[in-house]
Amino acid sequence: MIQIFSQYFAVKTLLLAVLETLIVALAVVCGAKLRFWNDPSEFEAYIQLPNFALLLIPVIGVFQVTFHYAELYNFSGIRSRMEDTLRLCQSVGTASLVLGTLYLLFPSLLIGRGVFAISLGLIPWLMLANRFILEKTWRFAWPPQRIAILGARELGIVVSEELRRREDLNVKVVGFISEQSPRTAAISAAPVLGDINAVEQVVRDHQVSRIIVAMEDRRGNLPIRDLVKLRVAGIRVEDAHSTMAALTGRVWLETLRPSWFVFSEGFRRSRSTLWIKRILDILISGTFLILAAPLLIVVAVVIRLESAGPAIYRQKRVGLRGRVFEVLKFRSMGVDAESRHGAQWASANDPRVTRLGRIIRRYRIDELPQVINVLRGEMSFVGPRPERPVFVESLRQQISYYDERHSVRPGITGWAQVSYPYASSVEDALRKLEYDLFYLKNLSIFFDFAIILRTVRIVLMGEGSR
Repeated sequence: MIQIFSQYFAVKTLLLAVLETLIVALAVVCGAKLRFWNDPSEFEAYIQLPNFALLLIPVIGVFQVTFHYAELYNFSGIRSRMEDTLRLCQSVGTASLVLGTLYLLFPSLLIGRGVFAISLGLIPWLMLANRFILEKTWRFAWPPQRIAILGARELGIVVSEELRRREDLNVKVVGFISEQSPRTAAISAAPVLGDINAVEQVVRDHQVSRIIVAMEDRRGNLPIRDLVKLRVAGIRVEDAHSTMAALTGRVWLETLRPSWFVFSEGFRRSRSTLWIKRILDILISGTFLILAAPLLIVVAVVIRLESAGPAIYRQKRVGLRGRVFEVLKFRSMGVDAESRHGAQWASANDPRVTRLGRIIRRYRIDELPQVINVLRGEMSFVGPRPERPVFVESLRQQISYYDERHSVRPGITGWAQVSYPYASSVEDALRKLEYDLFYLKNLSIFFDFAIILRTVRIVLMGEGSR
């Protein structure tokens, strides 16, 4: 497994994505070969670079996006071969519709009707064969990485269960190394291999290649000398909280010490990154407002026709460095939604939401006016979601590190928004803060781009709406 944006990804998954990119290209070449079977000179003229490469780029791009949206590269859950096949067929069908529309708009990109039809027939079969061969080869050539967990209490158990859930990472938890003399034969389906005085012996006997330190109380207990020897000998040693962040995409705040923030990798924020982020916000928000003006006007008119009151709803939120600003949204509730009970979190099937409000919330259309907030510099496209002052005042007293999320501009979308449902309790707010801290740890333009792609998928699927 490797790390991208400080998250663990299976090498097999990345290899599969590369191979299937090549397979799409191979399918087009084979489609051209079959199409011009009786005319080799026509085939050679067809695949001449750079024209052929320019025709391939949109085909590969569209297919990779549909494969991603069909979750063909998500192996963290268990799916049957039949379900994978159905997802593959759906993604090929979607890609053919998207490419067909693209070719109608831009005929010069067309790879040829005959070549296109043959290629669509070849891609599913080539992909299924590739996945079957890779699965068999992978099991034979790459045995799972063997991991020992130093610490047999709650933190160690949580890490063990998370690793066992991630079958796609090709790792095996061989057992625990207990802080005290082992009294239990097994914990969380893994044996206790010994105590901290036998770390080196356990590593040798069980061929361990990675140790995850999950000791909740390290003062005077951590076997520093043994870990240094093993580290120098090539055994990977890492902190449990860093492992949990990489596995789950969130900073696991339970039992976390403040020193982790000080010494952990990440949380770097260069001026160039912030400047590029701001310039992109201005360019994209300005372009969007120009292009989407007709849609915004139509939505505003329909809101006014459905119920009395302004189309735009203004609400105070807490932004960068704790400054309060007014966020703009299309009104999706009645004008007296909070007159009786005051400020409260939105919930599923919220009775305060109007009929049109349910539609615009489902597809996040109610958030579109916030592009104006982005243009003003009060928000960014990607960042922690801004919260209301009354909730912030309460949450900062109940949740440690809550104010750290105000160290960057809040966002229309963010890592917490695409990773966790809407917050409707203090517990939910804590979980979303963990995702926000992970975003702050790995803030980059590329990470923002990945979050935007994931946001588009969620909006198109209508997922996570209130």
